Amino acid sequence: MKALLLITLFLATSAQALTLDSGTQRATTVELFTSEGCSSCPPADQWLSRLKAAPGLFDTLIPMAFHVDYWDRLGWRDSFASREYSQRQRRHHQEGNLERVYTPGFVVDNREWRGFFAGQRLPRHTSQKAGRLQVNVDTDASAGRIRYQYRPADSSQMQWTLHVAYLLMGVCSEIGAGENRGRQLCHDFVVDSHQRHAMAIEKQPAYFTGTAALPARPDKQQAQTAIVVWVSRQGAEAIEQAVAAYL
Repeated sequence: MKALLLITLFLATSAQALTLDSGTQRATTVELFTSEGCSSCPPADQWLSRLKAAPGLFDTLIPMAFHVDYWDRLGWRDSFASREYSQRQRRHHQEGNLERVYTPGFVVDNREWRGFFAGQRLPRHTSQKAGRLQVNVDTDASAGRIRYQYRPADSSQMQWTLHVAYLLMGVCSEIGAGENRGRQLCHDFVVDSHQRHAMAIEKQPAYFTGTAALPARPDKQQAQTAIVVWVSRQGAEAIEQAVAAYL
């Protein structure tokens, strides 16, 4: 996948556009389910942050941190947490991608990964073939739309969902209660403003194309912002293909 900055014309105004192309190799996706209310989560958050320097970041490797809300009951409300992300983790469990629901919990390429706890290296599965996802993102915050094309590896699968979210880099919190009380916690790759869009088929053999609304650009005092777009089968959480880049 290559990220190219292009200068283009959008609705008769000058704007920058970001073009993302996954190719037909599946990017390795790392999903961390975490919470600021969990005392065992900061080491996992720090480990994920180190992936900023990993070869192939946002090319063959896409990390994401989903902050769950089920720790909020202990007295600290994680401002990055969402009930939706807790439900995503539970659906991973229901689909057989996770043995149980816990934090910190890792799902790497749609499979539970416990290697973090044993100090193992991150597995990479970039040799896997997958569908090709191409996305054009207008980086002008006022534009608010993306264009996509997706050619699935399985042409018999006719129902897909497009996911669009931002990743917050370099966000910090002073923790005032709960298991991490008194600590400053900093995070990267925090998923924010996640949206789902049903994908419309263009023609046979299966070829999906269309436009989707961009979420409003978040302003949570992050040092940087990235965008991530991925495809899943309708009704499932497993990621079939993904692209990402800094904005």
